[in-house]
Amino acid sequence: MQSRFLPVALAFLIWALAAGSAVAWGLQWSGRFLNPPRSAGTVLGNSADAAAVDASAVARLLGAVEAPTVASVAPTTASRMALIGVIASSATAADAALIAVDGKPAKPFLIGSTVIDGLLLQAVTPRKAMLGSGGDAPPSITLDMPQRGEATPTRSPAAPPAR
Repeated sequence: MQSRFLPVALAFLIWALAAGSAVAWGLQWSGRFLNPPRSAGTVLGNSADAAAVDASAVARLLGAVEAPTVASVAPTTASRMALIGVIASSATAADAALIAVDGKPAKPFLIGSTVIDGLLLQAVTPRKAMLGSGGDAPPSITLDMPQRGEATPTRSPAAPPAR
């Protein structure tokens, strides 16, 4: 059985290659196979016929609305931070504040460490944290702890899976 199958398969393969080669040569001789149009102007017959397209006009025609400017959407530096907790004592110099930045989980910052954009944690009180550009400069941002009952900006823990 194998002795009959091999010549038939080989003959079919040779004829398929011959037919494919004939089609490729025919398309090449007709000029359509290897010479695709180079630009929209050559398809139209004249490169001057290709008109410039105004992208904003097309977008408006399709129903796009202009996006608001970045300045009106950008949050202020103070609104990017939330004071979650403080460690303030008069006996130690290791006062710290727990601050969440840009909605990420809160991190502890010691006094004198950089919180964001060159702002240093300057001082803490039992319910506030003061940030400024340097140790001698007056505080430029004061963060307050949320009152009891207010929603805190931290994420709630995930609910345990149902059993």
